[in-house]
Amino acid sequence: MHFEIAYKWVFLLLPLPLLVYLLLPAMRKRRMALIVPFFDTAATVSHTRKTKRGWVSRRNIPAWLAMLLCWIGLLCAASSPRYVGKPQKKIKTVRSFMIAADISFSMAETDWVIEGKRMSRWGAVKSIMKDFVRNRKSDQMGLVMFATNAYLQAPLTRDLPTIAWLMDETEVGMAGQMTSIGTAIAYCVKVFKEDTVKQKNILLLTDGVDAGTDILPLDAAQAAKKDSIVIYTLGIGKAKGSGGYDLDEKTLREIAAATDGKYFNAMNEGQLKQVYATLDKLQPVEYEEETYKPVTLLYYYPLAATVLLALLFLLIAAVISIFRPAR
Repeated sequence: MHFEIAYKWVFLLLPLPLLVYLLLPAMRKRRMALIVPFFDTAATVSHTRKTKRGWVSRRNIPAWLAMLLCWIGLLCAASSPRYVGKPQKKIKTVRSFMIAADISFSMAETDWVIEGKRMSRWGAVKSIMKDFVRNRKSDQMGLVMFATNAYLQAPLTRDLPTIAWLMDETEVGMAGQMTSIGTAIAYCVKVFKEDTVKQKNILLLTDGVDAGTDILPLDAAQAAKKDSIVIYTLGIGKAKGSGGYDLDEKTLREIAAATDGKYFNAMNEGQLKQVYATLDKLQPVEYEEETYKPVTLLYYYPLAATVLLALLFLLIAAVISIFRPAR
């Protein structure tokens, strides 16, 4: 870091008090005077020169010096002295990524094996997705959890560790039993209405079929398309009618196609990791950097010194006036 004065032109005001002293007329004071008829005689006897002014103040050198130092201190504070560090790069958000995750009861099925441990579908998704979330460095991300209803678990934010933590705290069944895919998409679109970032994406994860109780998935996808939102759909498990799973791949493909997205399917840990790797390629992390300099302001040091100097001078003047002998 190096020292810098932001407003050097402030010191051009340094001679201002002198100009005021020279250009403005002297301050006049009125005092009581005693008129006596023998004034001329008394002045002659005492050899005192008569003047037109009855009182002339003496120059108070300490007071002038104190005021000069205070003026210099105020100018130093107004010039904004500071320590400035080296220019640094700041990552600017360029994309919003909303994760819409199915937490209906079917996600509680313990038919996945991660690192040799059997766990539920939702547990497997969480364990692998946390790394995906943390790696989306320049993105702002949000969480929408859905089942019978959809709700916002985390608003759009760049605090990705918090997103991963909130996902880890979410459990199956918190939003109901059924799967309302259309409602989830519509809710994400609603959240994006308040977002000013142009690139908007939804990652929709589900292992079921839309319950069809509210908004149809394709209608919600068309609304997302109008707002330039790309939806990537991820089906967990096997397709409907192929081994007992109830996954509607056809609808998920249509949702992705309607928004220029892509459909993925994952039936195990390896495939799920591959899905996230593919997403990273399709939507690579982008950086728009803003240059900024870390600044530490120092104006309060000369300002504090000026205030202390003025208080000290007033205190000394008060003490002198108290103990000064009467004339």
